[in-house]
Amino acid sequence: MDKGVRLLKWLTGGPPFLFLLAFFVAPSLIMIVASFRFPGEYGGLAPLIADGKANLTLETYRFFFSDFIYTQVFIKSFVMALATTLICLIMAYPVALLIARSSKKFRDLMVLLVVLPFASNFLIRVYAWMIILGPQAAFSRMINGALGLFGFEPVALLFSPFAVLVGMVYVHLPFMVLPLYTNLEKHDPVLLDAAQDLGANAWQRFWRVTWPLSLPGVYSGAALVFIPVLGMFAIPDILGGTGDILIGNLIKDQLLGTRDWPFGSTLSIMLTLVVLACAGLAMWVSRRRSYA
Repeated sequence: MDKGVRLLKWLTGGPPFLFLLAFFVAPSLIMIVASFRFPGEYGGLAPLIADGKANLTLETYRFFFSDFIYTQVFIKSFVMALATTLICLIMAYPVALLIARSSKKFRDLMVLLVVLPFASNFLIRVYAWMIILGPQAAFSRMINGALGLFGFEPVALLFSPFAVLVGMVYVHLPFMVLPLYTNLEKHDPVLLDAAQDLGANAWQRFWRVTWPLSLPGVYSGAALVFIPVLGMFAIPDILGGTGDILIGNLIKDQLLGTRDWPFGSTLSIMLTLVVLACAGLAMWVSRRRSYA
């Protein structure tokens, strides 16, 4: 019986474990080793063994920590990811609450409308914003016309941090709505009725009952938005200007442009460490709140 249980565990847990080992652990180890190697003469990586010795160095890490510009890029990426997450939360929460409290016959349709953008290609949706935010677009003319009424100079919406932020929010908003809806749908309305019977007004019922119960959904949605935005490079490439380079763009340029694979691997490791630190901090805050 014990052997059968063990065999069943290996059959159910073995394939996912091997998948993670082959497609996550192994590439990560390759990237770590690559960060300690020298770049090749024509890009890529220099031979690992030279003259019978391991051809390893800490030069890429010294270079990273010696120039503050890379820290600035990380800070800019962190601020962009944080702003995108907060805006998505503010926009998604009312939508998710509306879907959760709607009748069942309308819920499926509303959820379908949320995920409908995924039916079209990612790049097509991003390029559409180039038309919307272009200088001759109706939206840009309306914004600049309103600014002109107050005596302000016209602004370029496209190829700006504003355009990058709009694109980030547009692409990642469904990833915030769906976890929140999944959580809010499970709330027992009896708790709100009990709070109302105890004299709580609408705001107090939301802040004392709905919001604390929805925090798991908030944390899940924040992770699904913050982490991808932190490493995103396609949207800044398309909608951003030359001054809107984020860490994802920098890694892409090092690996595909200049072909400096050791430094690109170093930047990727630094990004991974930042993501793990943010995830660890979020887990610590969540546990502190649950024990409070």
